Amino acid sequence: MGQKAIETFRACTPLFQALSDPYRQDIIVLLAEKEPLTVNQITEHLTLSRPAVSHHLKILRDQQLVSLEQKGTQRFYSLELDNAVELLKQLVGTIENHCE
Repeated sequence: MGQKAIETFRACTPLFQALSDPYRQDIIVLLAEKEPLTVNQITEHLTLSRPAVSHHLKILRDQQLVSLEQKGTQRFYSLELDNAVELLKQLVGTIENHCE
């Protein structure tokens, strides 16, 4: 497949790991429907504790899948999918160009 394809796959690994968790998938879908939301608002829609939701949001933030905006004492989370979509497009393009 080539070194470029392997490097692109490796670059996507943290993104795939972040997306592999069902609770993080739920958070992404929830934010897609109702963004922006606070941790408490997200927690109201899930069966997780507030600390658990915060943990999942940190993982999503680390992979630049969500962004955080401070408004007074409130912290609002929104989807931020541009980088992930671009990385996945690179992966698909690499596979299309290097695999027969």
